[in-house]
Formats: sequence, C-alpha cells, structure tokens
Amino acid sequence: MAGVTRRTFLGRGSMAVAAAGVLSSVPGLSSLLSAGEAEAPAADASIAGADAGAADLSEPLVAHVRDLSTGEISLFNGTREVIVRNPQLAGQLARAAR
Repeated sequence: MAGVTRRTFLGRGSMAVAAAGVLSSVPGLSSLLSAGEAEAPAADASIAGADAGAADLSEPLVAHVRDLSTGEISLFNGTREVIVRNPQLAGQLARAAR
C-alpha cells in the first residue's frame, strides 16, 4: 500500500460508489446477474453450491470494469462474483467515473 495516497484512495472509492449507483439504475440487472453466473467460473467450492437463480441485492453490489475494450465487468455481490460482457455498460460506467 506504499503507492496509494489518500487522494488516490478517495478517488477510486468515489468511482466505485458512482459505479454502484449507475448499476442500481440499470433496469433488468437481476437478469444479467443470473445470466452471467452460468458463464462465470465459481471462485470457491462453497460458492459453487449457491442458488444460481437468487439475486439477493441486500448486500452491497460492486462493479469492476476489468477491460473497457471488451466490456468485461466483474460484479461482486456478497461472496459471489459474476462476469458480464457489455461494452455499452462499461463505457457508461467509465464516463460516469470521469
């Protein structure tokens, strides 16, 4: 953490909050979550047995744009990770973060 300054930390944190706000306003996001789970490999054996159809948004939802050119977005909800490929949404998130 030696390369992280207070300004960098606050800037990245505010981008994550903005991304969560944009994602919460996207209609049909729960269908994206359930559709993306089939494509994403399970990160842990205990997660693999989780209910694939449940999109419980009672926990924070965090979006991480992994690759803007391909539109690869990792969605983190609780202990689950779902990978979605949507270049248009990735572009919107990148513009909202600027």
